[in-house]
Amino acid sequence: MDEKRASELIAQITKQMDSVTSDTAVPKNVRAAVTEAKEKLNAPGDYVVRIAGAIYSIDNVSNDINLPPQARTTIWSILSALESIKD
Repeated sequence: MDEKRASELIAQITKQMDSVTSDTAVPKNVRAAVTEAKEKLNAPGDYVVRIAGAIYSIDNVSNDINLPPQARTTIWSILSALESIKD
C-alpha cells in the first residue's frame, strides 16, 4: 500500500478513535489505550511501525468486560482497519 492511501485510511481511523475517546460510557482504561494508540499512529516515522504500535495498544483492551457493545464493535472495526493497512 502506498503512503498516500495509508494516510487517508489513518485519518479515517483517527476519527473512529475520537468517537471512542469522547464516549463517557467507555471505561477510562480503554479511552486511555485508544488515546495512546492515536498518539502512536500520528507520530512521525514509518507508517507500518506506527500501525503496529497502535494495534498493540488497542488489542490489550479490546476484550475488556466493561466495554459497552457499541464501543467494542468500533474498537474491533479500528483493529480490522489497522490490520488491513499493515498487510
